[in-house]
Amino acid sequence: MQRKINWLLVLFSLIGGALGFIFSEWLLHAYLDRMPRILLMGLYFGIISLMIGIFCLLAEMISPVLNGASWRQRYADISWKLLVPATLVVMFVGGLASQALYQLDFNGARTVKDVVVVVDNSGSMLQTDPQNLRYQAVKNLVSSMDNDMRVGIIEFSGEARVALPLTTLDAASRQQVASVVDGLNVSAGGTNFTAALSTSIQQITQQEQDDRGVTVIMLSDGYSDLDMSALQPYQERGIVINTVGLSLANDGGQNLLTEIASETDGQYYGVAQATDLTQTFQQIYDTLDKRTLVTERSEPFNSNLYYQILHVVLIALIGALMGVGWGLMFDNRFLARSFGVGGGVGGLLAGLLLEWGIGKTDWSWTDAVIRFLAIMILALVFTLFTLVIPIGENNKRLIRRNETPPPPTSSSGSPRRRRPGDSGRTFQR
Repeated sequence: MQRKINWLLVLFSLIGGALGFIFSEWLLHAYLDRMPRILLMGLYFGIISLMIGIFCLLAEMISPVLNGASWRQRYADISWKLLVPATLVVMFVGGLASQALYQLDFNGARTVKDVVVVVDNSGSMLQTDPQNLRYQAVKNLVSSMDNDMRVGIIEFSGEARVALPLTTLDAASRQQVASVVDGLNVSAGGTNFTAALSTSIQQITQQEQDDRGVTVIMLSDGYSDLDMSALQPYQERGIVINTVGLSLANDGGQNLLTEIASETDGQYYGVAQATDLTQTFQQIYDTLDKRTLVTERSEPFNSNLYYQILHVVLIALIGALMGVGWGLMFDNRFLARSFGVGGGVGGLLAGLLLEWGIGKTDWSWTDAVIRFLAIMILALVFTLFTLVIPIGENNKRLIRRNETPPPPTSSSGSPRRRRPGDSGRTFQR
């Protein structure tokens, strides 16, 4: 048992991690909204583990520092056979189970299933949205929503009214929603934010269900006085309001919509032209509870301390499981222990980085950089832990325990007669 390190394995592990990042990042962007998230995360971590495992095997084949020359001569073929089960299969199951646990609703947080759209129909919309493109944006949003969701529509100007109560989406109701939206018209009144928020919360409380989270999307191009206490019912229920400002020339309107979103843990979206409303509404919908272990976590889960801790713990466990798999790939229990502990420490650091860095900027490319750095940390740390936890060569015995040893011989080569009390062991001078 000794502490040693294979520097070639360290380098190759980083190369494998970089290639794993490329393949898994492509998978994430191509199938995030087209594949169940638990399957996606299983494949994501499985690919990373497989690529690192391949390059670690190659490093030990070239320079068998950790396992010894006897491993390369006799047992390398076994390691190649164990490669896929110990990396891809193990981490597919581990990633799938971790994501399934991460998707459960705990500590009062509820998955968003109800969306209330609050649309400004005041007279100023004749200038900012003369073609009524906001209505088409609402219909496109509804068409992209899942069948188990409900949608409600509130229109407001000087007053507010419920155009569509919360309605479960199916083939018939989707047609009904489209008809309601087509019937909306611009009013000559002003912009009354207080009436819009009051009518929305009344509709929500009347049809609220304990197992369904609610979010509000509020669109306006104007400004009005608002008592911020009107947001208290939303704060008490954990209802997020995402606001959209259309062609706001008045800084007061932008500031007010930003404050409404901020006070309810929502996001403000500034839109210069009505043609961009469809894309903005879809962007808001895509962030509704789309949490995965490697992407941004939306509210009300993002500020929930339970999910912050759970995220880091799950990534640490994934790192530990990866490390154990890489050690078992070499059929070496000592490496499995060292890599497992190192993978857990690397996973802990990677989890903290993901929790701290993902979704903290407005640039989408920074999330990819954070994921890359997290993978590099994991790929580096576990390889260095052979300097911390001593390892030994896991050599096989050439003689099985139940095999009868040959009789002892004399110096002339003939069998030596046993004396009374002789145990059969031979001694060399």
